[in-house]
Amino acid sequence: MAKDNNTTPKKPKFSSWWIYGLIAVLLIGFNFLGGSNFANTKKSTTSELQEYLRNGDVEKILIITNTNQAKVFLSEEALLKEVHKEVSEKPFLPASGAIPQYILDYGDLQIFQNEITEIKKAENLDTIVEFDKESNIVADIFVSIIPFVLIIGIWIYLMRRMSGGGGGGAGGQIFNIGKSKAKLFDEKTDTRTSFKDVAGLEGAKEEVEEIVEFLRNPDKYTSLGGKIPKGAILVGPPGTGKTLLAKAVAGEAKVPFFSLSGSDFVEMFVGVGASRVRDLFKQAKDKSPAIIFIDEIDAIGRARGKNNFTGSNDERENTLNQLLTEMDGFGTNTNVIVLAATNRADVLDKALMRAGRFDRQIYVDLPDIRERKEIFEVHLRPIKTAETLDLDFLARQTPGFSGADIANVCNEAALIAARQEKKAVGKQDFLDAVDRIVGGLEKKNKIITPGEKKTIAYHEAGHATTSWMLEHAAPLVKVTIVPRGQSLGAAWYLPEERLIVRPEQMLDEMCATLGGRAAEKVIFDQISTGALSDLEKVTKQARAMVTVYGLNDEIGNLTYYDSSGQNEYGFTKPYSEETARKIDSEISEIIEKQYIRAIDVLEKNKDKLIELAERLLEKEVIFKEDLEKIFGKRPFEKEFDGKGQEIVKDEEPIDAEKEANEEEEKENK
Repeated sequence: MAKDNNTTPKKPKFSSWWIYGLIAVLLIGFNFLGGSNFANTKKSTTSELQEYLRNGDVEKILIITNTNQAKVFLSEEALLKEVHKEVSEKPFLPASGAIPQYILDYGDLQIFQNEITEIKKAENLDTIVEFDKESNIVADIFVSIIPFVLIIGIWIYLMRRMSGGGGGGAGGQIFNIGKSKAKLFDEKTDTRTSFKDVAGLEGAKEEVEEIVEFLRNPDKYTSLGGKIPKGAILVGPPGTGKTLLAKAVAGEAKVPFFSLSGSDFVEMFVGVGASRVRDLFKQAKDKSPAIIFIDEIDAIGRARGKNNFTGSNDERENTLNQLLTEMDGFGTNTNVIVLAATNRADVLDKALMRAGRFDRQIYVDLPDIRERKEIFEVHLRPIKTAETLDLDFLARQTPGFSGADIANVCNEAALIAARQEKKAVGKQDFLDAVDRIVGGLEKKNKIITPGEKKTIAYHEAGHATTSWMLEHAAPLVKVTIVPRGQSLGAAWYLPEERLIVRPEQMLDEMCATLGGRAAEKVIFDQISTGALSDLEKVTKQARAMVTVYGLNDEIGNLTYYDSSGQNEYGFTKPYSEETARKIDSEISEIIEKQYIRAIDVLEKNKDKLIELAERLLEKEVIFKEDLEKIFGKRPFEKEFDGKGQEIVKDEEPIDAEKEANEEEEKENK
């Protein structure tokens, strides 16, 4: 096929490394040319030299005193002899001086010199003996220059690393280290995220959409005398979609969007953080109206004066002070809105959180059942799913999951289905994915003795039995005695999503949690270390009842919880030693009462507990249907609609006339 003549080959880009390579080649070349490497010089010994001397072949001997070498030059007559044929040929390249025919290493100079003198006297020779010192000018220059070259090279490398890498451009040189590292969102090249990609979060999304509208159409709001908010901070647990909301703002806003992290302001040099804040706001004001998004703002926004015990300069405080000034100081441009995100709002400085800087706090909470369904719909778009997949069921199976957790469930389900060579992702794949994320990977090869397996089976059966028999305990979904992660057995429940919790609900949950150890006591009259995680859970719940929620009659309506988060820096307890003893006593009493209650429930249903444990030993995994066969329908079972709301069944009023007619028809038949 003929080549396209119009295509011209691209010229290689010039690089400074070419110069370095050329210099190295020249130095090596000079080093070789300056020596005798290309001449026909042959290595010899002192005994051979003595023989050549006695034969009268040597014209001159040059002794190099600093290298312990001797160079031997033969006479013209000697070069014609057959024995010196190898060294008589002319060299490949012409040399700058006379080339020796032989070169040899001698030991002691005095002994070597005496041997030559004795032979000269004995043979009556006029051989010239000279002494000299040899030096390689190129090598000496190279050795003297290379340390300076290394120091300069290391200095340039370090300066580039500290200034953020790269060659040219902003931030590429040491003098640009104070420049902002903010990335300007480009809607043409960057992946665009819109508000349609953000499922759930209706309240937060509405407020963020309004911020975008402020910049698009400011006259709509300022015509009535209102002011555009200067900033909004997104607060919420990890994985709830704070950064995703900011990406949606970048995709939807038709204004410049600067994005960076709080840690981008922190550097090893003093004053760099404040300098970068100034440069960031300068760039934003030059392109106003604009939006600045600072992710993980707690990296620079922590409360001042808390941890600086050394009295030294705190670069983070200087950066925060500059940020406070830029957000609300003299000459502040109102056409720049600052968005920030954090999951540690309790540690932020009060001056940063006040109105005028961050006028709005947008709380991004964990999604409820309806929002989880919407999130599933978004993350299932690229996944090939079975047609019978019930999203309401999946939303109910993932209580307490954040948006990031749901994305992980969808991805894990797709991987599980692919591993099993399936054509579509089905319901069981999603259930396996939830089990994998919550409980960990199955470890079927873990070595467990029959006695340990029996104990684990009764432990998990105890949890299942107590939760089934208590009204406010979470209904069981699945029980397994196959080891997962760090646990030897596991039980999955479907907790009711409550906004407020009553004492009887917490006590029922604690009793169900202690059902595992209670079952060991009832069946084996022994207890084991397998209840560690259960004890940890109930201890935290009991302590929260007493010290946080004020649900204990003895302690009263008091709370020792500090929502500001400042209590963690204190070194004293907010209560006396006497109160501490009382708190410990009440916590212990609550737990022991629920333990006795769990034992009582299991004693009354001991035969069903044994039957359940035996079935668990046989199958290793049992489900809600197995419990219904043993215990019957759970008397406290609740039904839910598609939106996750509880269905309350109202009793229909009795129609006396209709009932009488039905009775009459029955009699006639």
